[in-house]
Amino acid sequence: MEYVSLFMFVVVCFVLLLGYPVAFSLAGTALLFAGLGSLFNVFDLAFLGAFPSRIFGTINNQTLLAVPLFVFMGAMLERSKIAENLLNAMSLLFGRFNGGLGISVTLVGMLLAASTGIVGATVVTMGLLSLPTMLKRGYSPVFSSGIICATGTLGQIIPPSIALVLLGDVLSSAYQKAQLSMGIFSPETVTVGDLFAGAVIPGFLLVVFYLLYCMAYAYFKPNSVPSLSQQDIDEISNGKPKWLLMLTALVPPLLLMFSVLGSILFGYATPTEAAGVGAMGATMLALWQKQLTHKNLTAVMQSTVKITSMVFLILIGASLFSLVFRGFGGEELIRGLFEQMPGGVVGATVIVMLVIFFLGFILDFIEITFVVVPIVAPILLAMGLDPIWLGIMIAINLQTSFLTPPFGFALFYLRGVADKVVKTADIYRGVIPFIIMQLILLVALAYWPSLITWLPNLIYG
Repeated sequence: MEYVSLFMFVVVCFVLLLGYPVAFSLAGTALLFAGLGSLFNVFDLAFLGAFPSRIFGTINNQTLLAVPLFVFMGAMLERSKIAENLLNAMSLLFGRFNGGLGISVTLVGMLLAASTGIVGATVVTMGLLSLPTMLKRGYSPVFSSGIICATGTLGQIIPPSIALVLLGDVLSSAYQKAQLSMGIFSPETVTVGDLFAGAVIPGFLLVVFYLLYCMAYAYFKPNSVPSLSQQDIDEISNGKPKWLLMLTALVPPLLLMFSVLGSILFGYATPTEAAGVGAMGATMLALWQKQLTHKNLTAVMQSTVKITSMVFLILIGASLFSLVFRGFGGEELIRGLFEQMPGGVVGATVIVMLVIFFLGFILDFIEITFVVVPIVAPILLAMGLDPIWLGIMIAINLQTSFLTPPFGFALFYLRGVADKVVKTADIYRGVIPFIIMQLILLVALAYWPSLITWLPNLIYG
């Protein structure tokens, strides 16, 4: 009957493809299979008795408090015209060079990723702000759409990322479970701060890859990425001193991001405390930009409540799903399959990465984090993998799947806000070089795991 658990997973994927809400699909499918299993005496309903304690544990989880605070921070920065000011400042700095707007979009996307932490929000924001400007200045639709989609997904890996907050909480439980199964009764822990530190170097390398691609594209195809004219630069500066525009646009958000991330990395604050600082700092920036209106504040709070409610409702549905999955013996089945797999831990890791990659076509990172990771992570960690390395590899893998045609989420986000001049084929062609770059990074991180583990070991020992 263990294979019923796999069939249950297939059914829930099918239900999601039909368009039903994720949380209700997970919980509803689990309850349906639990009821049928009890009816045929192949499932013990006592497993569901642990469900209330799981919900109580979620409510008392201090780490997850960072989620609404980081969402609030990102939504407030999005409303306070920070992205628009940053893009103008970077355009003044790099616009005189071929491909300068591409470099500007990459750097602004990196800074937005470190503030919003949500892939959809960054892609939509950059699509609305930069895509019309790039097309107007004569940039290729293929290059423009590709760089916007790619930089928009940086929010998946660059801390403080909401994906890493959720992944860190799940991996912490999985790591303790793995150690207990190995007979270690004083288990070590892995924290969100560990994942943030582990993501710094891979995130930086990815940004460097993107910048090098912009420069190479400008060298080989200069006519597709022209430089800005003096008239364009004067239009952006609007008669104000350029140094003043760059100073006022860059310094405040950079101070906020360094204070949030630095306080976590150097142990001055927990992720939850740093998220509170970030939320307050974003509010002060909006006040300074004269954007803290009643309308904007209401929109930010509504957005925060909607996203946070979605995250926690999915978490509750995933908890119920994993309980029923375990009740049918799914966890033992997966462990047995992994142990019999050729290649040992390497083969098992490759299979898991491929499964997560393909699931990224139909599921968001939240569902994969709450449903798939709790099933496979304890088994992989018990086989000797480093939890920080595994977490960052999963995050970058998901980031790659968000870009991959034909189902990548980032492609649909941009398609929804792009002008009709930009064809869907242009978006697909534009992201291919960035997918290759991310796959190269995944291979490099697999070959040199110290690129991930060095900084956490240096900071936290």
